[in-house]
Formats: sequence, C-alpha cells, structure tokens
Amino acid sequence: MGQKFYTVGKVVNTQGLRGELRIVSTTDFPDERFRVGNQLYLFHPTLPAPIKMEIASRRSHKGFELLSFKGYPTINDVEKFKGGELKISEDELMELEEDEFYIHQLVGCEVVTDEGEELGRIVEVLQPGANDVWVVKGKRGEILLPFIDDCIKHVDVKNKRVVCHLMEGLVE
Repeated sequence: MGQKFYTVGKVVNTQGLRGELRIVSTTDFPDERFRVGNQLYLFHPTLPAPIKMEIASRRSHKGFELLSFKGYPTINDVEKFKGGELKISEDELMELEEDEFYIHQLVGCEVVTDEGEELGRIVEVLQPGANDVWVVKGKRGEILLPFIDDCIKHVDVKNKRVVCHLMEGLVE
C-alpha cells in the first residue's frame, strides 16, 4: 500500500506577482505546518504526481496563509497550482496529546453507549465552534455527539471503538 497523505491547506488563489499562493488552512497546527523551510506536497488534478515543495515565505492575511515556495518566484510559476491541495505525508503527523485525535482516526469508529447499545459508526466530524461534533449513523439514524467529557467516555482508535454516554436531548 502506498503512502498516505493528509490535507493541511487548499490553494484558493495567487496573491500579488511574487509567487505567493493564498491558502485556506485546514490544519490545527498552522505554525508548525507552514513554517519556512518545511516541505509540503502539492496535489493538483492536472499533475500526474504530487510535487514536493519547500516553503520560502509565510505570512497571514485576512484569515488566509500566504505562502511562497523555493523555485517558484513569480505568479506565472504558481498560477497553475490554483485549486490544488497542500498535504503532508503520514509520517509527518504530529504526536497528539492523550485525549486528542485526528479526524481520519475517528471516522469509521464503532460507537457504543455506556449501557452497551450499539449506535453505529462515526461518518463525519464537524467543527462548528467550541467543540467538535461527531456524526454517528446507525440503527437510530443520525446522532450528533458533542466531543465533551459528559458525552464521550472512552476512545480507542486502535480498535476503532468509542464509548459514549447518551445525554438527554441527543436522541429523540
């Protein structure tokens, strides 16, 4: 099986004439991911294979990350990258704290209540605000579980199993 890649940003546009790309960050660690000197892989529908690129400069502007890359000094060099995605390889994933998880680790996990009822599997993780919401699909339809201590009791990503407490109001 080939190497896995995870998206850390989407290329939405160019910025100015000096080869800067306007990036929408999709990572929780922008300072780490977009540090000058770091390598990212650019994936684009027009490219036969991803290009490994080194960050030459970084600044933030109006909620975007503005990045330029070594060897791509002008707008003409980077125009073709619009619509692409910047990714890291699996071995570059950050070590997380004990109670932190990557979304790709959670999706597909089986969810069981603390009373033993099987609710289904996590199909999506929403990030609407203060805490994430895990979307579980199963026998009862779709259930939204807030990622808070009162609700999520145990997460075992190795065995793809989550134990939750169904708080009042979560299920009709």
